[in-house]
Amino acid sequence: MNWNALADSISKLTGTPFQIESAAPVGGGDIHNAYRLHSAEGNFFLKSNQSSQAALFETEANSLKALSSTLSITVPKVIATGVENDQAWLLLEYLELTPEGDDFQRGKDLALLHHQINETKQFGWFEDNFIGKTRQPNSWTSDWVQFYGQNRLLPQLKLALSNGASPVLMDKGMQLIDKLPNFFQTYQPEASPLHGDLWGGNSSFTHTGEAVFYDPASYYGDRETDLAMTELFGGFRPDFYQGYDSVFPLDSGYAQRKNLYNLYHVLNHFNLFGGHYANQSERMIQTLLDSV
Repeated sequence: MNWNALADSISKLTGTPFQIESAAPVGGGDIHNAYRLHSAEGNFFLKSNQSSQAALFETEANSLKALSSTLSITVPKVIATGVENDQAWLLLEYLELTPEGDDFQRGKDLALLHHQINETKQFGWFEDNFIGKTRQPNSWTSDWVQFYGQNRLLPQLKLALSNGASPVLMDKGMQLIDKLPNFFQTYQPEASPLHGDLWGGNSSFTHTGEAVFYDPASYYGDRETDLAMTELFGGFRPDFYQGYDSVFPLDSGYAQRKNLYNLYHVLNHFNLFGGHYANQSERMIQTLLDSV
């Protein structure tokens, strides 16, 4: 990364002089490079990747801005995004984070986000975005079952087949898509604004205990999808769920549907990383088919 050229780009985009005094690599993901930049204005967080990945940063910035506008959850402020010398980048405010904080309030914050139902009742988003590096289609529809089948499961199944998964996975996946209405006979999801990629690594706390959410892949969808992913890899304490339920209690059928929703992310993990996730996906599909 050419730091002087980057500083010039930031200055032009923000209309404010910006000078990078130091840049230190930091951990934080499997996909992008990350740095803490120090300037006269303070510290900033920079993510970078090849210029071909610019759309990932543009859509992430749009998700962060949309979530911030709800005034319900705290997200890092977007400073600017762009491309410089074949490097795409996203500049955010830098927040000192810790894994310990007020998990009950974190649950309440997420519930308040989910309460802001899309006035049009439509599921989707104003643009396609990305779950990891996988494109996530978000075409609008008023039918959640159609949206989840055609915009979530089907693209992942097709991609898995092209990535070497067994045709059995595709066949069983198509059977599951046909049976999706059975999971919603007594439950009608509403179009909540979602984080979209809410595993434990995408939320933490400031040193004052305030919850922060980041790395979103937002859209309007069933709020249960966010809750389900918090359980997929852990990282959220019981207080979190108690806080959520105190504001927006979950439907009793969530216990069955959470595995349906986490299937999307397990399929995506196969498409991103390969390995055992194909077998795990097939087992999940069979269990779901057996349940209906």
